[in-house]
Amino acid sequence: MSQRRNDPKAQDSSENTDHSEANIRPSIAIRMIRHAESKNNEVYRKARQLFKGGTPEFDADGWNEYVDRCRSADPGISSTGVKQAEMLRDYLVPHLDNQSSHPVRIITSPMRRTMETILPTLQNLKGDAQIIVNGLYFESEGCHIKNQPLPGMNQYEIKEFLSSATASNPPSFVGFDEDPTMGWYSYGTGPETRSQSENRAAAFYTWLCDYLDMQLESHDVDEDLFDAGVTLEEEQNEHEGDKLSPKIRRRRTAVLVGHGDFMSLVLKRIVAGFGHCVENDGVPHRSAFVHFNSEITELEYFGKGRFLLMQSNSVPHLKNDLSLMTGGGLKDGWAYLIPSDRNVLYAEVACKFADEHEKHVMEQVNALKNLYLDNVRKGSLLQRRCSSSEITEDRKETDTSIMGDVDGNAEMIFVVKRGLQVAGSVSFDEEKGIMSHMVVRPSSKGENIEVDLIKAVTKHAVKMNKKEIYAVLH
Repeated sequence: MSQRRNDPKAQDSSENTDHSEANIRPSIAIRMIRHAESKNNEVYRKARQLFKGGTPEFDADGWNEYVDRCRSADPGISSTGVKQAEMLRDYLVPHLDNQSSHPVRIITSPMRRTMETILPTLQNLKGDAQIIVNGLYFESEGCHIKNQPLPGMNQYEIKEFLSSATASNPPSFVGFDEDPTMGWYSYGTGPETRSQSENRAAAFYTWLCDYLDMQLESHDVDEDLFDAGVTLEEEQNEHEGDKLSPKIRRRRTAVLVGHGDFMSLVLKRIVAGFGHCVENDGVPHRSAFVHFNSEITELEYFGKGRFLLMQSNSVPHLKNDLSLMTGGGLKDGWAYLIPSDRNVLYAEVACKFADEHEKHVMEQVNALKNLYLDNVRKGSLLQRRCSSSEITEDRKETDTSIMGDVDGNAEMIFVVKRGLQVAGSVSFDEEKGIMSHMVVRPSSKGENIEVDLIKAVTKHAVKMNKKEIYAVLH
């Protein structure tokens, strides 16, 4: 039996008011940046145009031949990417020099295109930068050409590559082999699989939280770790939306330079906290974050895995130049991250007691009931919010008159799930043999969800030696 340390339920309620203005909430400013356009981005964009990607006329042979001939394992940035990196520099240098404490923490992927993206900024910063090259932060699929792995740059090569900006403060390395002559992808056996990318994203997310947590431990002594939500008297004329002008108090800042798809995998874990899980092994999740080349996503980190997503996919440095806004549209292939119907429409029936189902399952079950059961009986959800206590009592009376006092521990919840999505559910009281609260998504009507649920309940009732079951209609 697990025991909770510092259980908030055991504390006086007055000590558990997290919304109190008396609480101090120091945070670290996070800037997640996608690399500027790479030469491979350019290759794939042209390939979609030449071979009609995503259409019935798609030329698969032509696509494969062109990509195999033109794609690089670890490409640099394109001519458009060079312009994006220069404009990013013109934005980041005053932002970091005027508003960030020094050294600025720079965490970069070991891939060439990310380092080429941030290098102009590093070369022009007035203050110091502490650079970490993280061997976990490379793009999904890794470093390969024609399905054959390449080792990628090693520590010596990366130091040389960054030397024009880091001669006095060379980078440190995380996630590399102890042998500095080994490339960051030396142990790759080919293109990384989706499952491997997901596992690596979980590892990087865990490392990132620990890295930031260790910095926040010194918030009571370090002047650059403070509650940025508090405005001091001398800061009255500062505007939070001004990202370039000098600030009286400079903040601890971490800049992460990475890749579109892998950043999305990390951000999903950031947004979900520690509750993110892979829906179908080896298949992309049903949602993703999209990123322009050289975009900036701003977050605040408050410790112990607590993030605020302040702004996503922002490109203020590109100044609305549409020719430079690349890599962030449907024509750039992002729809390929959406799993096919066969992966998200496969349905299975799960049966557990209500308190044994995962929280996200019961959240969906209750949402369906609120929308499509109580709606019939008591009007819209918005109308019911105004008199919830009255409705709760009425609901109790109605349910009791139909079913008697139901022991919640005896109620089984049957659900039809498509991956993590609940398509329908029904409740079954094992003691009384009563089936109730059948609810199915309107979009799933006609798919025999009701039949599957009834069959599952009947099969379970037979195992429980129930000779009769009753259905309550709502």
